Amino acid sequence: MEGRPKTIGLDKSALVKALNTSVKDLQQGIDRHCCLVASILDKKVDAKNLKPFLALYPSKSRELLLKDTIKEAIDTLEESRKAFKSKRLEALRKKLTLVLIDAD
Repeated sequence: MEGRPKTIGLDKSALVKALNTSVKDLQQGIDRHCCLVASILDKKVDAKNLKPFLALYPSKSRELLLKDTIKEAIDTLEESRKAFKSKRLEALRKKLTLVLIDAD
């Protein structure tokens, strides 16, 4: 059916776990950001001693690239699953989906 969202066969508890983890990570990021802004406004941080704060924000570009690539692979496998009725491809799609959820 058109207009209907695709499902990827995940159970509800796995999705709730992924959402909870994501919310927790966002809250921690917001807390670190508030601390950094407060320190800068109080002039406790300048260019010379900013490095300890930057250590709190490791580069996520590689991780984001990996997640985006895994999502793309899952989408491709999902789109091609009717054309290629392969148990191995189905298993791979499910495994990638679980890895992506656990990474969050």
